Amino acid sequence: MSQRLVFAASLLALTTACTEEVGLLDEDRNFGGRGGSSLEPVVDILDRTPPRANPLRNAYFGDLHVHTEYSFDAYNFGTTATPYDAYRFAQGEAIEHPAGYQIQMATPLDFYAVTDHAMFLGLALEAGDTTTPFSQYAVSQPLHNLNAEDNMGELSLVTRLANFASFIPDTLAGILSGEISEEMAIGVTRRAWADIINAAEQYNDPGHFTTFVAYEYTSSTDDVGNLHRNVVFRGADKLPAVPFSRLNSQNPEGLWDWMDTLRDQGIESLAIPHNSNGSNGQMFKLVDWAGDPMDDAYADQRMRNEPIVEITQVKGTSDTHPLLSPNDEWADFEIYKFRVGTSLHSEEKGSYVREALLNGLALEAQGVKNPYQFGFVAASDTHVAGTSDDEETYFSKAGLLDGLPERRGSVPVDTMYGLFARFLAPDTLTEVDGRTYTYGGGFESWSASGVTGVWAEENTRDAIYDAFRRKETFATSGPRMRVRFFAGHAYAPDILNSETMIEEAYARGVAMGGELAKTDEAPRFVAWASADPRGTALQRLQIIKGWEKDGETYEQVYDVACSDGLTPDPDTHRCGDNGARVNISDCSITEGVGAAELKAVWQDPAYDPESRAFYYVRALENPTCRWSTWDAIRAGVELRPDLHTTLQERVWSSPIWVR
Repeated sequence: MSQRLVFAASLLALTTACTEEVGLLDEDRNFGGRGGSSLEPVVDILDRTPPRANPLRNAYFGDLHVHTEYSFDAYNFGTTATPYDAYRFAQGEAIEHPAGYQIQMATPLDFYAVTDHAMFLGLALEAGDTTTPFSQYAVSQPLHNLNAEDNMGELSLVTRLANFASFIPDTLAGILSGEISEEMAIGVTRRAWADIINAAEQYNDPGHFTTFVAYEYTSSTDDVGNLHRNVVFRGADKLPAVPFSRLNSQNPEGLWDWMDTLRDQGIESLAIPHNSNGSNGQMFKLVDWAGDPMDDAYADQRMRNEPIVEITQVKGTSDTHPLLSPNDEWADFEIYKFRVGTSLHSEEKGSYVREALLNGLALEAQGVKNPYQFGFVAASDTHVAGTSDDEETYFSKAGLLDGLPERRGSVPVDTMYGLFARFLAPDTLTEVDGRTYTYGGGFESWSASGVTGVWAEENTRDAIYDAFRRKETFATSGPRMRVRFFAGHAYAPDILNSETMIEEAYARGVAMGGELAKTDEAPRFVAWASADPRGTALQRLQIIKGWEKDGETYEQVYDVACSDGLTPDPDTHRCGDNGARVNISDCSITEGVGAAELKAVWQDPAYDPESRAFYYVRALENPTCRWSTWDAIRAGVELRPDLHTTLQERVWSSPIWVR
């Protein structure tokens, strides 16, 4: 057995040991770390009466993909925010961005999960602190005092980029050669993990604010096809000693085996794939890791462990691609075309969620269970502890690397940073229409996105986690839009006028994420979306259909409700122009158009009881300025011509399957 396999085996033994080992020790759970102490609760729960549970369910919003200083890349990007800071930010407090300004949410979130990278968790932070034993190793020298106050300027970026590329492989090589103590590395990870748990426990406030213990499993194929997942635990009373990482297995099926083992011990979790758009066709391929055809056992295990998928985040939207959905006029939305962390093109087929849903139907037609029956969520993937989901105040995700407009490519590099880049990092520059920008094909393609919504009886771990499991979840590109989606065979045509519409919709049909048995008559769908009270009005409500017939798959977009008194054309299934426009000189928008909410009862005009199908809702706002346009206007420079100037923020429901 190779040294690398020996190391992986030792970690695997630690993470899948007996129940006594999986449960954290008391001294670990009381580890206060850098952010707080378990002896100092954030709120006095006895003084706060949780709201009564709502059997018809409330909408709650959150972020399930957040990095702090415990992630090696975030620390290299200048992040010093702790998990405790992350939870304060989610509840509305301002925290410090690495670039030296304050960041704060306009509307606090209802739930939040810190998801630091499991691989070498906490080691970069430990390397930077010269008082720790790990900092004495040679691999730690470049990180010494990396985030000291006097080392946060532009000249540090070269060191940071070099550290980002070298720290993980150099640390692994040191452990394999015996130069670095494996026991010390595992001890650092174990203490960091305990502190992450401690922070989640401190800030979890049932009925008011929910935290989840979580982490990111960061794997990829050998050709750098992204296979990252976030692993979210239901509770915190019993948890693994350390999280399962790529060091245990590069194969996500190994992660699912570990999760199943924990589940047998009473530790419930789910994994959320993300950035399938950067997977180079690997996230949703039609064979398993070994290259064998998928079977029922594979489908069962994948759906048991991965019921929901992240459909949009800072590194682009993974709903669909214009090449895959040429008849969808809104498919070209925040497309990031590269493999994660590279400038290599990512293959479209196998990388987008809608195509995966269609392929799942095709597999069913072949007699195999569906491995791609996902619900939808969204997240930020922030690496500065705070969600950046607003176009106007966007600060991206990579700290010092992209925290200013020049560094994220939205304005030309004409200042001292431009001189620095030209001399020290010329390969990061690109020319567009005679103007020089940084990171061509990189940060400028990122998005101010996104936020997960759930429908749950109350704001608690159990209720929200149950919503994840039944896929009663929705995804927004940032604004707090709400969407509900039901299907049934017994809905009255005028159900929208009923005072008990939601109660009837649940009682006589299925909600988003559910399955409806087919009948000869087309079911009725109830679709409803409401605008963000602080945001922009809605323009149109759509239902996206995918179906399989005789071994082939198809898709169709239907507008089912329009703003401003318009109605969908019966031939094109499209709303007319509602007149909404954006003034690019100042980002002002047309006033008095759009809708606060849109509703429809809809039957599929092309319903075929002999075909398998899925349906999901997409609602679009009126157009507004993209973050890069806001940056250019504030800087007083011309807009970068190769970027979209405006966008239409949107919300997606999870699908309903009709069989």
